[in-house]
Amino acid sequence: MVTSRTRRSILVAVDVAICDPTRSVGVTVDDAGGEVQRNAEFVQSLERGLAVIRAFDADDHSLTLSDVAHKAGLTRAAARRFLHTLAELGYVRNDGRQFSLNPRVLELGYAYLSGLIVPELAMGHMEELASRTHESASLSVLDEEMVVYVARVPAKRIMTVQISVGTRLPAYATSMGRVLLAHSPKDWLDGYLARVALRPHTRYTVTTRQRLATALDAVHRNGYAFVDQELEEGLRSVAVPVRSPSGTVIAAMNCSTHVSRGSAEKIVAEFVPELRRTAEAIEADLKVKDRKRPASAAG
Repeated sequence: MVTSRTRRSILVAVDVAICDPTRSVGVTVDDAGGEVQRNAEFVQSLERGLAVIRAFDADDHSLTLSDVAHKAGLTRAAARRFLHTLAELGYVRNDGRQFSLNPRVLELGYAYLSGLIVPELAMGHMEELASRTHESASLSVLDEEMVVYVARVPAKRIMTVQISVGTRLPAYATSMGRVLLAHSPKDWLDGYLARVALRPHTRYTVTTRQRLATALDAVHRNGYAFVDQELEEGLRSVAVPVRSPSGTVIAAMNCSTHVSRGSAEKIVAEFVPELRRTAEAIEADLKVKDRKRPASAAG
């Protein structure tokens, strides 16, 4: 069985054609049912094939043909063709009436993850951070409206929110998401604020665009983000940016803790210096790595 952790890793960045790449130009329908105009290079059959993979998740790791068709927004005939193609390629198996993902799909997600230098350099520093704070440490990047976890050192205790590499969470409700949003280009951020659906995850979640914009301004000004029980009640997190050698924010790193650890002010005072110290260590390693690159690789 392929777990939700695996599936999320797969979907971080897939650049593989899983079906006949016949181009289909024109209008497609988004998740909200609205029409989206695609350009001439858009491969609609690939989009549909990926929708079939996305149909499988932690709650539905085994699906019937009808289930896949419904979740992917396809006809049964189309879903059957895509499932057959995926099965022929070794990504899906069919146990009678039920379909499920094969471990081979790991190749897709791990091809992306293995190409990320930052998580590789960050893990040792994050382990030290988790040891010093006795809390979990995570690293994420922004993927449209979601943050994607690319490295994580869990705390040695159980929280309700189960997070692993590949986990995707709404950027607006997470500390790392707010760091990444606050350092996004203004035009992109304006578009994000105009279209994002701010759904409440708890009674504390920021659900108005004005409050979110104000919070992001504070993040940019202060150099860190603090989120207080907006994703899960009882859970607080603090995040800081991680920058490339050129100074661009390329990731965010956070520590999460329970409210019982202390007041918001105490948590910020404890975590921000530790996070900044760790981010600086990662950035120093990135600079060394950048200096060692051949001139041709550097551009």
